[in-house]
Amino acid sequence: MMKLLKRIPKEKYWDYFILAARFLIGWTFLRYGYSKMVDGQFGVSEAELATPLKDLDLFRVSWYMFDQQPFKAFIGISQLICGTLLIINRTALLGAFLFLPIVTTVLLIDLTFMPPAMANAFTWRLSFYVLLDFLILWHYKSKMEVIWNEVWQNVNTKYKYPIWLYLLLPLMAIAIEVASLLPKAMYHFILSPENVWSGVQGILNKIIS
Repeated sequence: MMKLLKRIPKEKYWDYFILAARFLIGWTFLRYGYSKMVDGQFGVSEAELATPLKDLDLFRVSWYMFDQQPFKAFIGISQLICGTLLIINRTALLGAFLFLPIVTTVLLIDLTFMPPAMANAFTWRLSFYVLLDFLILWHYKSKMEVIWNEVWQNVNTKYKYPIWLYLLLPLMAIAIEVASLLPKAMYHFILSPENVWSGVQGILNKIIS
């Protein structure tokens, strides 16, 4: 066995360690995502639900809030997707990128709402996972350089514009924002034109007066 291990290049040991790290944090996210979707990781008991809010600790209150949809499903599905991406070779780098904002959000939640002893334990554990994730990104640094160059270098508009068009950008942004309200206005106008018209008249009367 020792002779066989000596024949293995040292680079392979590191590559295998990264593979194991990917599996660890990927599988952890799969378990947490599954528990949110199926096992009911969040939520409170019936007895706690009947307890006055002032008598519940912050952790139980937060667990009740996080049990509401679509928040719970969004977090659970995000962790399932991230865990899957980390384990699959072709998508490992994408999973490593996605891991960072999710684990940072979870870490902030733990520090904010958990009791100190529990928060400290989870902080150490999640910080270790963050370290592993950075090691994964470092392992694929050659691909990271390509991504970095594509994102940060030579980023510009496709065409050149005169300075007066740049000065009009705030007005254009407001126009786009207003345009986003048109489909909703049309929807309400089709369903209840009388209410829409009375609302418009009320606005006009306030402007005139």
